[in-house]
Amino acid sequence: MEEQTIGEYKEVIKACKDIFVKKTKDYGTAWRILRLSSITDQIFIKAQRIRSIQDKGTQKVGDDIAGEFIGIINYCVIALIQMELDENAPLEMDAETLEPLYDKHVRQTRELLENKNHDYGEAWRDMRVSSMTDIILMKLLRVKQIEDNQGKTIISEGIDANYMDMINYSVFCLILMGFAKS
Repeated sequence: MEEQTIGEYKEVIKACKDIFVKKTKDYGTAWRILRLSSITDQIFIKAQRIRSIQDKGTQKVGDDIAGEFIGIINYCVIALIQMELDENAPLEMDAETLEPLYDKHVRQTRELLENKNHDYGEAWRDMRVSSMTDIILMKLLRVKQIEDNQGKTIISEGIDANYMDMINYSVFCLILMGFAKS
């Protein structure tokens, strides 16, 4: 089962990265102007929209839930990249420069998934997508609190670990929704 998960994970991430690269070519790196808290709020908007559609059972805007989970993944990767970049890094960066950073953060996040899957088994496969949406929203509230505390925690994991968890939960949701065909 773990091999299947890794195959599905790679398929989802490949689609996300493709969108990231294309949007970088279309828009450049306008997101570089955002503070980390603004990226967190952008992720929050996407997660809240998913929950709203799940609760209402309908939607009025054409963007589907899968696209919102992809957006969460890409914004979380953007946040991880933004955390890594020096404040003197240029605002405008090309896709070729960003791809290795994207790959690095996705690889670290997948390694986290593999370690957690070892300990938890594949419990996520028996979870509801709506529950994982709630967990993503909870993690966003945690991140907001840590940001409000100037990034300091007493005992808890940091902002980066929460972004990585949100990536993994979003990948799980896409897999359970049938996005990955492996």
